[in-house]
Amino acid sequence: MIPVKICGITTYEDAEIAVNYGASAIGMIFYQDSPRNIYPDKVEAWISSIPEKVKKVGVFVNEKRKNIKTIVEELDLDYIQLHGDESPEYCDKMIRPVIKAFHVGTHFDPAVLGNFQVHAFLFDTYQKGKPGGTGISFNWGLISNLKTNTPIILSGGLNSENINKVIETVQPSAIDVNSGVESEPGVKDEDKINE
Repeated sequence: MIPVKICGITTYEDAEIAVNYGASAIGMIFYQDSPRNIYPDKVEAWISSIPEKVKKVGVFVNEKRKNIKTIVEELDLDYIQLHGDESPEYCDKMIRPVIKAFHVGTHFDPAVLGNFQVHAFLFDTYQKGKPGGTGISFNWGLISNLKTNTPIILSGGLNSENINKVIETVQPSAIDVNSGVESEPGVKDEDKINE
């Protein structure tokens, strides 16, 4: 089975559901403008209960490096996911492997990927003014013939109804689901995660 990251985890209960249904990773969003924002002290209360085999990912948007370093060290996160306008140089200075997000729309230029030496690329839907979490799919054909040795994680409006089609079309290394497994923003739905 393809690795699945459940992102936008805001409570221990939701983290536990994701783990129990076999998620490979969980993502916590440390971005105040997100409806799924969580404060590091809330995560600190339960993060050590998550099994080591489940990777813990911190999601940041144009955050100061110093703040990322503090949060990552305090919570012992495995990966740093960057969803803003972070430069290749900025990514190079992170203290954990980086998952760099790119927003795919009609103006997406795959040539930019060659500038980044990161652990993985995450492709999400472009929507003006939103760094992610739109719940909308993009035209997967825009990246279906992408040539890169860097692993691809696919995101953007994924749910139980389109997941098989997207895996078949793009053949990503992993998938990232968020709003597609929620009952409302920031609240995961056990049945949807199970599906």
